[in-house]
This record gives sequence, C-alpha cells and structure tokens, in this order.
Amino acid sequence: MTPPGAIELLDRYNVSRESRQKIETYVKLLLTWQQRINLIGPATVASLWDRHICDSLQLLPLMPKDIRAIAELGSGAGIPGLVLAMASGLQAHLYESNGKKAAFLREAARQTGTEATVHNVRLETLSAKTDLPKVQCVVARALAPLPLLLDYAEPFLASGALGLFHKGQDVDAELTEATKYWRIGLTTHASQCDSRGVILEIREATRV
Repeated sequence: MTPPGAIELLDRYNVSRESRQKIETYVKLLLTWQQRINLIGPATVASLWDRHICDSLQLLPLMPKDIRAIAELGSGAGIPGLVLAMASGLQAHLYESNGKKAAFLREAARQTGTEATVHNVRLETLSAKTDLPKVQCVVARALAPLPLLLDYAEPFLASGALGLFHKGQDVDAELTEATKYWRIGLTTHASQCDSRGVILEIREATRV
C-alpha cells in the first residue's frame, strides 16, 4: 500500500495512474534488492519516498517541453533517470559502470515496462563514442564535483541537451571551481526535497 505522503507527492506532480503503478512496483523491487546490494544509503531507506522519489519527480517541471529521451550519468538505482522515465513515459539511457547495479536497472525496467536502455560502461569512455543516443536532457545526482561532472556530460550538452544536476550545500564552491575551466549558462533552483540542496539547470557549458 502506498503511504499517504507518497500519494500527496504523486498528486503534486500529476503522475498518472499507470505511472504510479510503475513507481510502486519499482519501490518494492528496490527495497528487495537493497537487502543484497547497496542501491541507496541505508539511512535513507525509511525516507525513500520523501527523499529519493521526490528528488526525481521535482525535475519533471524543469525538463524541456519537446523532450523525448533522457540520459542519466552514474545511474545507480535509477534515481532520478529511471523514475523520470516511469513518471513521464520518456525513453531513458542509463549509464552505470557497476555490473550489479546495471542488472538491477535492467530488471526494474523489465518489471515496470519502462523503455530504458542500460549502458554498462565507464563514464570516462563517453567522450570517445561516436554513437551516443540523441537526448534532450541529461541528469545526474550525487555523482561527482561539478568540474568532473561537466566532463562526463559534455558529449550530451554539446549536442544541445539540457543538464539538470542535483547538488548539495557545497554548490557555490563547486561553481567557483568549475568556472575556472567552463563558461556556464545556468539557472539555480531550490530543491523541493532537501533544504540544503539545489538543482542546477545548465543550458550551456563550453570549455574556457
């Protein structure tokens, strides 16, 4: 049974009945796999809906209007990338180097009927690839400091994708460091789930 707080969250972001069923199936599967592999921080299991699902859904209003596909870097448990795909019907490309986590993502996509391709590769290899999928948005959460994150995301940003990146209380220091190497066009949004967090909406990032 979906907890009341979760229902309010799904209502807030106008998640359809079909998508709710997918997300509920995903949550049950994640909790089962969490007992075997560390998909989310153990201390955050009790706040799975308030923190993790909310962190994903809050990106929905920020995504491009003409969006068809997204890429997620360092997907892990598929938060936010796979959850966004379930909530919106988008195609997702999930990049995850850990084989066990990649296996979870594939099983979660299969059980929820979500259109997702899992790429079990290291992010350092993306810049050399010539066959990257066309996406309109690239997302990442708790992955790397901003200068390195922009290195990973560059192939997608350079082809016109919007970047939506979760950041914490050290965001100002990361931005200061990143501007030594990058010219960045961005908007900062306060997190709806974490009073110390922000979402960086990156429209442009070119090397200095």
